[in-house]
Amino acid sequence: MINFLAYLSKMKHIKRWGLMRNTREENVQEHSLQVAMIAHALATVKNALFGGNVDVRRVLELALFHEAGEVITGDLVTPIKYFNREIKTAYKHIEEVANQRLLDMLPEELQKDYAPLLSKEGRSGEEWRVVKRADRICAYLKCVEELSMGNAEFMRAKENILADIQKMDAPEVKYFMREFAPAFELTLDELN
Repeated sequence: MINFLAYLSKMKHIKRWGLMRNTREENVQEHSLQVAMIAHALATVKNALFGGNVDVRRVLELALFHEAGEVITGDLVTPIKYFNREIKTAYKHIEEVANQRLLDMLPEELQKDYAPLLSKEGRSGEEWRVVKRADRICAYLKCVEELSMGNAEFMRAKENILADIQKMDAPEVKYFMREFAPAFELTLDELN
């Protein structure tokens, strides 16, 4: 019996934004899907409008699995994860151990196909940077959603995350934030 996919299906039970009051809880599984969609858009924009040569399929694969280890570790909130160098380094190691445990759930003949999605070595290059940018944009969009529901607790997070996004040297991110992001502040009636 192979437990890998059944274990990953538990991502829907891992809650994000644990230190903040949420008007709507977000889980790791739905977050991963949103990151995949945003990363796909970023990669497509980069290639189509800015002369990029990003492997969009690779971006999608990496995005879908970018938080897989959290099914073992849980979601450690950003202020703690990056509190200092020692905690950041220790947590990176914990993530590697969790991802290796997931890989070990697969038969040996499948591990080579999933290792590039879960291993530290597979998480580099421009495709991985696109995913990390999309991950940050999704954090911003969560703040926008919470603020639109009257939850002022996300105001400072929105400001800090937006400042991080504005520092990104990536024309596809600037394009996304100018052309796509404002629509996330609209109601369904306004979108129609």
